Amino acid sequence: MGNCLNKPQPKDNDSDHHVDFAAGNVKLITTEEAWDEKLEQAKKDGKIVIANFSATWCGPCKMIAPFYSELSEKYTSLMFLLVDVDQLADFSTSWDIKATPTFFFLKDGKEVDKLVGANKPELQNKLASIHDSVPQHHHQ
Repeated sequence: MGNCLNKPQPKDNDSDHHVDFAAGNVKLITTEEAWDEKLEQAKKDGKIVIANFSATWCGPCKMIAPFYSELSEKYTSLMFLLVDVDQLADFSTSWDIKATPTFFFLKDGKEVDKLVGANKPELQNKLASIHDSVPQHHHQ
């Protein structure tokens, strides 16, 4: 149902058309330090963080990546992060990732919601309701 549970056997051509997972306003997280830094920044700015735990070999992850990037451009008051579960395997395990993609919604570094699987309407709905629940800061 739109999620990957384990790695497929590697094929000879590993390059099947490259998807840019971190387009738009999506920040690719490659270290735990970068993760901590972003969460700290979000806390300071009063932003909700959406973290997409993804894998480059996962079909549904590839399918939803452009949509996730699109949403990051629409909801600029939220912070969109992308974690590659292979690059940060231990870290992903600590978040108890059972399937990819898994989206976490974090406020002040704490999980407020979660979505497992590449479910575009559900992701859109959760983002919209979180976005609407956050007081918008108007800069003069």
